[in-house]
Amino acid sequence: MSDYDQEVEKIRAYNQPILDEFQSWLEKSGLAPKTVKNHVENIDFFTEYLVYYEPLSKLDDADGGDVQGFLGSWFPRKAMWASKSSMRSNMASFRKFFRFLQESGRIDDEVEDDVRETLKERKDRFLEAVELDDTYW
Repeated sequence: MSDYDQEVEKIRAYNQPILDEFQSWLEKSGLAPKTVKNHVENIDFFTEYLVYYEPLSKLDDADGGDVQGFLGSWFPRKAMWASKSSMRSNMASFRKFFRFLQESGRIDDEVEDDVRETLKERKDRFLEAVELDDTYW
């Protein structure tokens, strides 16, 4: 196994408890099981992006720039199911996930604010990205 593969496996093992805690947090909020599953799957797919390019990142190291790169370019190109509906779903998942990270003390308030601002300011561009053959970068 290469050093890259070993590092990816280490990060996946690190991320799994975060995903599990996120799922529990969502369940406690009273969301429907299908909605909880969707949010967790969206964030789990984001973990693939975080280890696709170097430098490799953990979930709790992600920030608004990572969200912007994922939604604006990587997701529309890599997810065959990318659509306006799935983009909206991902944006909702990111809002919830970064709120969870902030409430659980894994990230600073500034990171959560950065992600919320990124989602707000770039919403239309993210939605356009799933309709274009090329990304808006």
